[in-house]
Amino acid sequence: MHTHLASRLEKAGLSDKGAAVYAALLALGGAYPSHLAEVTRLNRSTVYKVLLDLSVKGLVSEIQKGKKLYYQVARPSRLLRYTERRVRQAGETHEQAKDILPELERLYSNLPNKLKVQYFEGPEEIMRVYDDHITKQKPYEMVCFASSTEIYNFLPKQFFAKYRKAKERLGITTRGILPDRPLDRAWGDQLYGDVPNNIKPTARYIPHEQFPFQGEITAYGDSKVSIINLKENIVTAVIIEDQSFNRAMRTIFELAWKGAA
Repeated sequence: MHTHLASRLEKAGLSDKGAAVYAALLALGGAYPSHLAEVTRLNRSTVYKVLLDLSVKGLVSEIQKGKKLYYQVARPSRLLRYTERRVRQAGETHEQAKDILPELERLYSNLPNKLKVQYFEGPEEIMRVYDDHITKQKPYEMVCFASSTEIYNFLPKQFFAKYRKAKERLGITTRGILPDRPLDRAWGDQLYGDVPNNIKPTARYIPHEQFPFQGEITAYGDSKVSIINLKENIVTAVIIEDQSFNRAMRTIFELAWKGAA
């Protein structure tokens, strides 16, 4: 019976040891700590700590009997008041957390060497990833593993034309490793035919069967990598912002670029 009651008291918010001592006190009608230690099989120092905690919570009362303290359970309604107080305190804590959240977010955003990951899902969200490729307002080289057929079929033609013009205006050059398929082979002419040669992307090709990825992995700027999944019915992407990750991806690309020569 004590075990069953202790289990229910734990669910009401007491610790496992607190529930055991409270249940034993209730069953005994009152006890000295030494007796409680025997009944609960807890060591005496632990029982003293638990009784002090229950006293602070207002759940047990102590009586001086000679030179010893004798403990009894307070009215059970105290337990309900204790849990109500905890609920009230939790609500206040939640409000305090809400109030301080903007300041915490500001401080977090200023932390150095912090890996930032953004997740995108759905066609409209994916457009935001491509827009992010052209936010850096100075020339840089973009390198990518890309499945041009899927990209060509996915991106609206007007959107891609705007994207391509922005790359040309900003002087963003591109190197890509592509699967060896007709459309991927025609990538430069189909998508960048009227772009100046110094901006026109260059590509190397690997056998299609060795390139199962349907989408694009791009290292861009000096600190970002985008991973876009264009598999049918699963259009998702992430942007990872971290200089070390960007450099690592560029190193992997260079190794693959040499291998695809």
